[in-house]
Amino acid sequence: MLKEKKILLCVCGGIAVYKCVELASLLCKSGAIVKTIMTEAAMEFVTPLTFQSITKESVSFKQFNPDAKIEHISLAEWADLIVIAPATANIIGKIANGIADDLLTTTVMASKCPKLMVPAMNVNMWENPILQENINRLKRYGMVVLEPDSGMLACGVEGKGRLPAPDEIVYAVKVGLCSGDGETIGNRHYIWRWGHRRYEGKKVLITVGGTVEKIDPMRYIGNASSGKMGLALARVAYLRGAEVTVIYGAISEKLPYYTTNLKVLSADDMYEAVMKIKDDFDIIIMCAAVADYKPESKSEQKIKKADDITISLKRTKDILFELGQKKKDGQVLIGFAAESENPVENAKEKMLKKNLDMIVANDLKYAGQDESEIMIIKKDGENMKHTGDKLYLANVILGGND
Repeated sequence: MLKEKKILLCVCGGIAVYKCVELASLLCKSGAIVKTIMTEAAMEFVTPLTFQSITKESVSFKQFNPDAKIEHISLAEWADLIVIAPATANIIGKIANGIADDLLTTTVMASKCPKLMVPAMNVNMWENPILQENINRLKRYGMVVLEPDSGMLACGVEGKGRLPAPDEIVYAVKVGLCSGDGETIGNRHYIWRWGHRRYEGKKVLITVGGTVEKIDPMRYIGNASSGKMGLALARVAYLRGAEVTVIYGAISEKLPYYTTNLKVLSADDMYEAVMKIKDDFDIIIMCAAVADYKPESKSEQKIKKADDITISLKRTKDILFELGQKKKDGQVLIGFAAESENPVENAKEKMLKKNLDMIVANDLKYAGQDESEIMIIKKDGENMKHTGDKLYLANVILGGND
């Protein structure tokens, strides 16, 4: 998704600078071309040589460099996307108020490409109303802000302000630069429009992963769901402005730190969790691989090994069907159909039977993989086939930049 994309990494003076070395490495490993701008304060923590060694590209830090062309213009025109990380309270204040007094701020001011701001600072600084006003101003101007994580900060205080894990920042970069419907600025095509937050003010519920149906304290019936598609949907919905809740079962991927996450085990647990909060959401996406059957009875003791054993199964509750019957006015319901044969025909039948607004048919041969092929089938009869990374597919499912 990032092959030959031009990323300008703007590094500010905070202790989290060391994480940006890994970020630069991950972006390069993903195929991106990464150039770096460093502030004077950033160079107090990490040297320019470190980034140059990782990226094999230029590292700029002088506002006036007689040996180079006008860098704040050339770098601004070069970049497909600008990432500012760690974004300090100082740099956020400057950019939000149009102050351009060093190479980083003048480059941002001269650039028309999408920009991703990744703040990191002390929790009290993050909660300062002036800082929050500046953050909101940047969002209104069309900048995407990936809010900080929570945990133990370098100052020894527990709270919100940590720089997100580098791989989470890479996810955000990929959402910003994946191909698809978008806006053309100059001769380049972007997904993020200026000020575009399609799901601003919307609440989205997404179910993710597989359920576990216990046979005894040790054994269970499960499935091959990894949860990758559901978590990709959660990331895209959040980056498009939504408030996202994830109800998840067995997954192989790390949960986003910025979503509300509710853990369940069985199909019955998922049913109870979904039905309890379903009316609070504008959009419900049932992406989980919920078991269709469960053991008729569960042994409280481990079943001893025998030559043969028979387990009686019974149907679980059909969560998607019940959601379709109880859907409130204006609520959008999206389902998934994992099929091994006749995926389109089976998915259409499922959509009509369960009163869905849209269904995504996917072939089981792609289960657990990063790449997949899907058919999006809408209630109005429109069908769209797409192949690609699950983060790209999640972006397409959620409407590109319509």
